[in-house]
Amino acid sequence: MEKLCAVVLAAGDGKRMRSARPKVLCEVLFRPMISWIAGSLAESGIGDVCAVLGAGADQVRAAVPDFSWVEQKERLGTGHAVMQAKAFLQSHRGGDCAVLYGDAPFVDSKTLMDAYKLHKESGAAVTLLTASLPDPTGYGRIVRDGRGDVSCIVEQADADEKTLQICEINAGTYWFSVDFLLSALEQLQPNNAQGEYYLTDVIGIAAAQGKRVCGYEAPNSQIAMGANDRKGLLRLNEIARQAELDRQLAAGVEIVCDDGVMIQPGVQIGQDTVILPGTILKGNTIIGKNCVIGPNTVIEDSLVGDGCRINACQIEQSRLDDQIKIGPFTHVRPNSHLMTGVKIGNFVEVKNAVVGEHTAVAHLTYVGDSDVGKNVNFDCGTVTVNFDGHDKYRTVIGDDCFIGCNSNLIAPVTIGSGSYIAAGSTVTDSVPEDALAIARARQIVKPGWAKARRMRLGPRKK
Repeated sequence: MEKLCAVVLAAGDGKRMRSARPKVLCEVLFRPMISWIAGSLAESGIGDVCAVLGAGADQVRAAVPDFSWVEQKERLGTGHAVMQAKAFLQSHRGGDCAVLYGDAPFVDSKTLMDAYKLHKESGAAVTLLTASLPDPTGYGRIVRDGRGDVSCIVEQADADEKTLQICEINAGTYWFSVDFLLSALEQLQPNNAQGEYYLTDVIGIAAAQGKRVCGYEAPNSQIAMGANDRKGLLRLNEIARQAELDRQLAAGVEIVCDDGVMIQPGVQIGQDTVILPGTILKGNTIIGKNCVIGPNTVIEDSLVGDGCRINACQIEQSRLDDQIKIGPFTHVRPNSHLMTGVKIGNFVEVKNAVVGEHTAVAHLTYVGDSDVGKNVNFDCGTVTVNFDGHDKYRTVIGDDCFIGCNSNLIAPVTIGSGSYIAAGSTVTDSVPEDALAIARARQIVKPGWAKARRMRLGPRKK
């Protein structure tokens, strides 16, 4: 595999997308299109990849840091783009190179390598990926000779009536013998109205030299799909979304209604888990068995155990163990760990905290930068006050504690196991085990004060 390399054409500027980003960074199921290509190349074992970049090159390099890169300063066609990688290709003489578009995300590793197998077995100088479309309007047609090799690609505008009946089209992905490609690039000429160098002209050069040009027809025509505008990008998202839903359904996941359900490829979901409408699962997320996720829930880069119930929540970069019930309207922020049996209610935020087994945080509470033991009960309105305006500090709460309503725990502070915090307390000092802490002013009642005030001020203004 050390003889294999790839060139990815990624110099599109995104003008038709109406985007400030390069086109290849527009996302399909939360991943830039070029990241889909990077994943397929990695799965194929092709690690030496050169991206041809244009405007926004720094942004693209950040998305695919393992790629080497060259810059196409002038936009003079696809052949000109590959010319910019001449030095890269020269370093791979004697091998084979795949050329792909960075905005065609559905080229999968199996199709790519099946095409390569045909390329090697046939001894071809060039092998094209092709696809058959019910309506090939607008695409270059593949014309084959008597033995099935590709004799030429005829563009729509140049095709006669017979050629227009051909449904097999050029999918835009190629395998080249590197030595042949280098020599063919030297012969390309901008003999067209646009004055551009077309990579497809290499096919004619190969034919003129009597070299074989093979076409591998992909079993899935979607490999030919790219996106030039937002409407096209929406179409790609719809196709990718449905393909991922189908994969999850086949794996035993229950999706009762797929309205608003978005699952990024790579997310793992256990059998008999139910995904409800409005659920979005992203990144490196793993969800266990027998869960109910949603409705209206976002989980990103998180681990969720078995038997969890998550309703109308956002969870980021956190770990939830088994049999956890949270929501609605709960936010679990990064670096949190909820242990088995935890219950988190409505309008609760947890951040950078460990919450012990069977602890309950019912509602209207903030638990941040905290280490909380097991069997703790938080009443309504509790706040771990972790920030003093300059630095953040941790709160430590032992097992079996009771934190009363509207309590403020001013970090750094430790609440010993078995302790009670009286409602309305602002705790600034640590509390020993099994103690009662009351930190509020004593109530004062002044009889008749309110009546005297009304008489002094007179009737209320309307």
